[in-house]
Amino acid sequence: MSHRPHVRIPRRFSSRFLATAIAVSATTTLTAVALPAGPAAAATPNRGANTAAVQDDFNGDGYRDLAVGAPGAANGTVDAAGAVVVLYGSASGATASHRTVITQATTGVPGTPEEWDEFGTAVTSADLDRDGYADLLVGTPSESAGTMDGVGSLTVVWGGPTGLKGGASVSPPTGLDEGCGFGAGLAVGDVTGDGAPDVAVTGNCGATTYTGPFTRTGGAAQRLFVNDLGTNRGVVMGDVDGDGRAERFWLPGPTDGDVSGPVYAEGDDGRYTELPLADGLSGQIGDINGDGYGDLVTGVPYDASLTSGATPAHRGGEIQVLYGSAQGITPEQKPQIIHQDTSGVPGTGEDGDLFGMSLGVGDTNGDKYADVLVGTPGEAVGSAKYAGGATLLRGSASGLTTTGAKAYTQNTDGVPGTSEGGDRFGAATHLVDVTKDGKAEVMVGAPGENSDGLLWTARGSASGPVTSGSTTTSGTAAGVKRRYAEINFGAALPGAQSTI
Repeated sequence: MSHRPHVRIPRRFSSRFLATAIAVSATTTLTAVALPAGPAAAATPNRGANTAAVQDDFNGDGYRDLAVGAPGAANGTVDAAGAVVVLYGSASGATASHRTVITQATTGVPGTPEEWDEFGTAVTSADLDRDGYADLLVGTPSESAGTMDGVGSLTVVWGGPTGLKGGASVSPPTGLDEGCGFGAGLAVGDVTGDGAPDVAVTGNCGATTYTGPFTRTGGAAQRLFVNDLGTNRGVVMGDVDGDGRAERFWLPGPTDGDVSGPVYAEGDDGRYTELPLADGLSGQIGDINGDGYGDLVTGVPYDASLTSGATPAHRGGEIQVLYGSAQGITPEQKPQIIHQDTSGVPGTGEDGDLFGMSLGVGDTNGDKYADVLVGTPGEAVGSAKYAGGATLLRGSASGLTTTGAKAYTQNTDGVPGTSEGGDRFGAATHLVDVTKDGKAEVMVGAPGENSDGLLWTARGSASGPVTSGSTTTSGTAAGVKRRYAEINFGAALPGAQSTI
């Protein structure tokens, strides 16, 4: 029998973080159980369901939009029911002046706000029904089912010409029990190559995949429950072999033999292969070296100060990069490893920095190479512990480079505010072009800011992110409310696997 590794988490991090941060051992021989399909979906023309614009454009105005989770937000007197704030993109950026707040009390959205549901723990988007508008996916792993706490749920809110309106529950696997945490992690991508997005969902009782297209009742063409993954922290989807179809990579989380977390690649035949030289608890895919193949970036944040198991990360945490090719990512590939003590990376690796806890991948300067934004929410800034930071590393023809790397905290010139203990700046990171100028904006969540949380946004430019004129948006300014629990606005951004 395997046993859980001991992972020591600073008291500033919520107890709910522990449920997903500590994972049981995953087996190397994995099986899948086919479940009854949802209602059959009529074939519809592919209207760009997986292009970057349509994947994130909820209202069809040509600008990508941004969903921000606020899982601690109150709904009236219901504490920590949770909310998602959608900031609509425009030529001037995504701001709180043009927003929609989605909760389980929103007309047409299924479910009922309940205390500690934490709706908005995970968010992503895709055009699930192929109508040309992005749809919002919301994971709520703390959702109760009857008398059972923490069973979890997945909700879709439909996009359209006026924005998000109406929704449906996506059918979970049968037999989920208390604490299964279904919906803790989400990823989308076209695995079958038919133009319809497919969805992967993680949780404490296994992983679930849905094959699109989806109907307006939330039914998928097929649902598959991968029950031998056990507790599964995260999943990443993207095309790493250039065949026009996304591959899935599963990140089960810490195990006895690998507290940094194994990485499994799912083949076209549905079989799972461990990448024995790779680790990761968070992940993103983007074309870092511009060769037309997606590259897998994983975050390995737990160092020896936070674990007592084998194979911890470099002091302060690290990231790893596996490069795609015509053969995809093969088991024998040795990852590129970067940490805060790598030459050219600002700062120094210190115990518990959590470098790599969150990742964003996108092209911030328009040079056609994807850059990587690394969240470091455990970083101390002066005497302010867990104030947090983020580091931007540049893509290039030779791969990810530390040349020109930049570090950001709330004490950086041009960044509004001041670094304070427990802000956890960098708990979630995202790179996305919301202004349609070909250069991704930097998005950084700081959910611990003043019991409210905030999102920092800096515009991309030919020289990279511009801090001058950058903005912050707090949870209350974005329209969500606090009762007793911290709002945690900015705890979740699309693709982010962090739950702190």
